[in-house]
Amino acid sequence: MEMRKKRLVFLCLTLALLSSCALDEPMVQTDGEAEITEEIKFVALTFDDGPHAGTTERLLDGLEERGVHATFFLIGSEIPGNEDLIRRMQEEGHQIGNHTWSHIRLAGPSSSQAEEEISKTDALLTSILGKGTYWLRPPYGQVAEGIEVRVPMVKWSVDPRDWETRNTSQVVRAIVEAVQPNSIILLHDIYQTSVDAALEVVDTLQKEGYCFVTVEELLANNDIVPEPGILYRTGTG
Repeated sequence: MEMRKKRLVFLCLTLALLSSCALDEPMVQTDGEAEITEEIKFVALTFDDGPHAGTTERLLDGLEERGVHATFFLIGSEIPGNEDLIRRMQEEGHQIGNHTWSHIRLAGPSSSQAEEEISKTDALLTSILGKGTYWLRPPYGQVAEGIEVRVPMVKWSVDPRDWETRNTSQVVRAIVEAVQPNSIILLHDIYQTSVDAALEVVDTLQKEGYCFVTVEELLANNDIVPEPGILYRTGTG
């Protein structure tokens, strides 16, 4: 786990240096091997309700340009016709998860209906990407007792309510004011304003020493072995 964290820190430092070069900022000369410090603050950027052809594609372009990995929780019914976008997510190092088939509230339906919503999306992801563990984000962050979930579940600790305001500057401000190391940030990649906000947040927080990783990496950095059926709200549990 410690070696994995050091590799991620080194990657973040490298990306920060490349970003500095891209902005034509002066490079700092160093003698010998650069020291890996503890100043890097890890955070996970997560996106719900996609994929959506126009907005998700633009988001992926922006994340690739910035060297950022995120976690996407996909709605099964939105996947047909967007398979190439999902393959691209996998190829570019993003974590891909399950957000049910039709964004159904798992606190309401019968257990059999809820489990079908989860399994149907899981089967489609498997057919496109291959066998894997596609973590679940329950819609509205809720899941009723009695519903069997065979993978780890992910909630969030920072919710700027981007779906409600659809205002880029408000969303950015809400995230920057609330974020802490090990936060899990909730956004939706189906809104242009949210994509704009996400990329602005990345640029802002990278300058403050934050490194963006997937939820799985965030938990691993804290030596957490994720368990099926457990709902994780931050990188520390």
